[in-house]
This record gives sequence, structure tokens and C-alpha cells, in this order.
Amino acid sequence: MGRNNKPNQSNDSIEIYAAKLSYIGTAISTLGDGLQTIAAGLALEALVNANNDSSQNNNGDDIQTVKKMDQMQKQIDYLIAELKHIRKMLK
Repeated sequence: MGRNNKPNQSNDSIEIYAAKLSYIGTAISTLGDGLQTIAAGLALEALVNANNDSSQNNNGDDIQTVKKMDQMQKQIDYLIAELKHIRKMLK
């Protein structure tokens, strides 16, 4: 009976480990997608700004750009915090 319990416990441990790895991999992938989205947004914003006529009044645009940058920084900070949380889970 003792021999039969060990393989089951080992399989359970492997299944739990595999599930944790799957969860961590999905989380990292999701965070990577988030970073890609932020980078694409920054690139788009830069292209839009480059195409704007320099003679236009950009004060309103500058304020909006600063707000967007603040929002993106908060998103990046959140993603970094999530990565740190995942790293702690691995230890």
C-alpha cells in the first residue's frame, strides 16, 4: 500500500507544478501583451504628433499627451508589480 501512495503523490505534485507553470506562463504572456500595447500606443502617439502641423496650438495636445503618458506609466508600474508578484511565486 505504501508503494501505491508514493506514485500518486508524485503525480499530484507534478500536476500541481505543471498547473503553476501554466499559470505563470499565461500571466507573463499577458503582461508582455500589455507592454506591447503600451509601446504601440506610444509609437502611434509619436506618429500623430509628428504629422501635426507645427503652426497649430498644441497646448491642449500637450496636456493630453502628458495625461496619456501618466496613464501609460501607471500601467507599466502595474505590470512591473505583477511580474514581481510572479517572481515571488516562483521562489
